[in-house]
Amino acid sequence: MRKPVMAGNWKMNGSIEHSKDFIDNFSVEEEFIEKNEIIICPPSTLLAFWNDYGKKKLPYIKIGAQNCYWEPKGAYTGELSVGMLKEAGCYCCIIGHSERRAYFGETDENVNKKMNALMDAGIVPIVCVGETLEQREADKTKEVVLGQVMGSVIASKDRDLKGVIIAYEPVWAIGTGKTATNEQAEEVCSMIRALLKEELGQEAAEAIRIQYGGSVNVGNVDDLMAQPNIDGGLVGGASLKAADFSRLASFIEK
Repeated sequence: MRKPVMAGNWKMNGSIEHSKDFIDNFSVEEEFIEKNEIIICPPSTLLAFWNDYGKKKLPYIKIGAQNCYWEPKGAYTGELSVGMLKEAGCYCCIIGHSERRAYFGETDENVNKKMNALMDAGIVPIVCVGETLEQREADKTKEVVLGQVMGSVIASKDRDLKGVIIAYEPVWAIGTGKTATNEQAEEVCSMIRALLKEELGQEAAEAIRIQYGGSVNVGNVDDLMAQPNIDGGLVGGASLKAADFSRLASFIEK
């Protein structure tokens, strides 16, 4: 059985004061702590605070980063190595987010290098894939998403990929208030799982967790998470509010 994972991506939001307020007010029942993996990925400036105050108050919440660089050290101004993330207490790291691909020109090859570096360091990669509205309307969703999975993840098929998390985030649903229907989200996640089975085998395909991201909120979380190939969510705006994310982390699988 794949353990569901609910991760909050704070993007370029938050502060120490906001983090403290969030930590002090976040609460889930014991049954959800045991059933679901709960992660917060704050800006890198807040990782130390979360690893200290956050771990003391909410030891069951794991922390992650929002990006990394694949080289271990060097003249890469502004970048963070996976070793630095490990030292900061990171359990996982988001890579290949559509905003990184669109604004900073990241390619599948870049994402794959980051994934390999993270796995070598024992950090779980959350690899994001997803199509734009134009690509969906042109009936290119399958081509685009599976192409990203091939280039970002399956390019490393010679290694054990069972610990990787794939996050399907349709770009047209990120921060727009629009959400893929349950059927749309499940259809693409099912396509991804079928590709994993074809390329990596049944065992890996059944082990790799696939999240859905894109305007996940308290009103749609239960129905989305009830889909057989959706193993959790990668949440943006709603993860900034303690009450909302408490509810999202407590989703009920119908």
